[in-house]
Amino acid sequence: MSDRQRVVGVDVGGTFTDLFVLDEADQSVSIVKVPSTRGEEAVGFMNGIGRTGDGAARIGTIIHGTTVGTNALLERKAARTGLITTRGFADVLEMRRRDRPQTWGLRGDYLPLIPRSLRREVDERVLADGSIHTEVDLDQVEQCAQSLLEQGCEALCVFFINSYANPANEAAAVRRVRASWPNACVTASTEVLPEIREFERVSTASLNASLQPVVGGYLHRLEGDLRARGFDGQLMIVQSNGGVMSRQTACELPVRTALSGPAAGVIACAAVARAAGYPNVITGDIGGTSFDVSLVADGRVALADQTSIDFGMVVRTPMIQIETIGAGGGSIAAVDASGMLRVGPESAGSRPGPACYGRGNPYPTVTDANVLLGRIAAQRPLGGGLLGGLDVELARKAIQAHVAEPLGLDVLAAAEAILTVANAKMAGAMRLVSIEKGHDPRAFAYMPFGGGGGLHVCAMMRETGVATGIVPRYPGVTSALGCVMADLRHDAVRTINQPLGDADFGQLRDLVDALRAQCEAHLASAGVAIASVREELFLDMLYQGQTHTVMVPATRERLDAQAVAEAFEKTYQAEFGRLLPGIPARMLNLRYALIGVRPKFDLRLLAPPAGGSTEPAGMQRVHADGRWMEVPRHARLELPVGACIRGPAIFEQPDTTVWLEPGFTATTDDHGNLILRRE
Repeated sequence: MSDRQRVVGVDVGGTFTDLFVLDEADQSVSIVKVPSTRGEEAVGFMNGIGRTGDGAARIGTIIHGTTVGTNALLERKAARTGLITTRGFADVLEMRRRDRPQTWGLRGDYLPLIPRSLRREVDERVLADGSIHTEVDLDQVEQCAQSLLEQGCEALCVFFINSYANPANEAAAVRRVRASWPNACVTASTEVLPEIREFERVSTASLNASLQPVVGGYLHRLEGDLRARGFDGQLMIVQSNGGVMSRQTACELPVRTALSGPAAGVIACAAVARAAGYPNVITGDIGGTSFDVSLVADGRVALADQTSIDFGMVVRTPMIQIETIGAGGGSIAAVDASGMLRVGPESAGSRPGPACYGRGNPYPTVTDANVLLGRIAAQRPLGGGLLGGLDVELARKAIQAHVAEPLGLDVLAAAEAILTVANAKMAGAMRLVSIEKGHDPRAFAYMPFGGGGGLHVCAMMRETGVATGIVPRYPGVTSALGCVMADLRHDAVRTINQPLGDADFGQLRDLVDALRAQCEAHLASAGVAIASVREELFLDMLYQGQTHTVMVPATRERLDAQAVAEAFEKTYQAEFGRLLPGIPARMLNLRYALIGVRPKFDLRLLAPPAGGSTEPAGMQRVHADGRWMEVPRHARLELPVGACIRGPAIFEQPDTTVWLEPGFTATTDDHGNLILRRE
């Protein structure tokens, strides 16, 4: 048996880097939490690895959820990138889909990641039916590439119109460029997204190219540091779709890491909730800057076709459907010119952080309100001692100056108002993924995670009518847990663009086989144990003349006209409540996913050990419902299975604090979760 028995999930956040360690030899688990270093994510990563016990030498697999790519895009710190495109199509990035940054008004600024000065046009043309009208001029391509190099470009994207129908011209151009380009950072649009719709394709491909030097360089340095410390296993990266991929694939397709960290958290919540007997769950990740909410129905996470990292930065690749709003622990509260109290989207981040951190931020945040109201004990902050004591007086002064005085409120009433507004914003996001998608939130449990999730769980249940809350064993490291639990997954897509009645299903089955072979090659590159393999197949379909598609499930065994027609009508009826008889159906894209199911560990390993106590560790003064009260404080991780605590109560653990409001009860189940219910 190998000495490398540990599987480690690593999630790098803005404040802390979290590690979940599973020792497969003795089936034990542990967590590690270390401070993050903004801009130098590998520092916190390596510090965490050093604290796993025996260091990197005993680790067999590391699965990493990274926000390096997302942060680079949001902060406009991606690599300088050039674009070579078909003559006449250099402005597709600006044209977008006729959207604008602000709903109201006639003006709005938008600066594409690749500026107009770094785009070049060449002679080539493929028609929509795939026939080549004009062969690509490869000498022009080489001249353009050389010109972009001279302008300091580190990466290059090649995007030709209609290349999804026939990639020959684009492939020839990319071969010529790669022969002389000084690094491997050259992206062909059809290698990233061989799909109809030119804006989505060029946007996804250009973002991928601009991230290749950033993400590739980070992962290369990270792996080098790990090898230097004796690591001889596999480093894998979480994708936005909740699956994992090899480091090599992540370097080639870094755009697939856009929502890496939040996706891992949703995967963990879905698995924990299923094991606890709740297949329907709404997840809410409250961090320092944002609230990320997602919905799991019948044990399956919801996938979206595309998302926008920021306005105009559209990524079209399968990813877990996550709604994000600016409402986290560091979100700043302020009174605007109209006299309205607003919370977020501006955030104090981790540095300088909330006012109570004492690092120079004068503005009040959600965390300051929780500290002032006693829900976070200033002398015992989150992080298991990694943060120093918090300053209640600094929190009081910030709230007094910027909220209480402008609104004419008592400082404690102002703090409660901050939490009321923040809770209302977060409840709105929960309704967005449930009610607006046709789901009744009362039929779902709510699972909060992240450092701040437990502080607001009862408020979220009250606001939305959810009857059951599930606080996982380690809320603050749930995303790291998800890294360990995620399966390998690779997605592929091809445009068909044919009426259903004209389709050659023999050719479609051949295409499915080709896509499977392509995805199998990616799975093999990971080099890790796989318990089983399964595939998913969907068709993007619509009625003739429509623009928007529905995703229709299919199987290779029943890939025929009748089965597809029946599945389309069933999906369309469920989505829109009616059919359009007499109008032909059309197939636009074929989507394929190959999932390599990794060996799972029993989540009951997270259950508390026998012999725990329900006795309070002390009392804590908390302000709630307009008055101060003495509230019992419990060491959450020491509560035994079956322990039932009636609110009000505080549960403390190194990675989070749970505030149990009056009128709620919390019970520890056999997986270590706290199950909350309203009395």
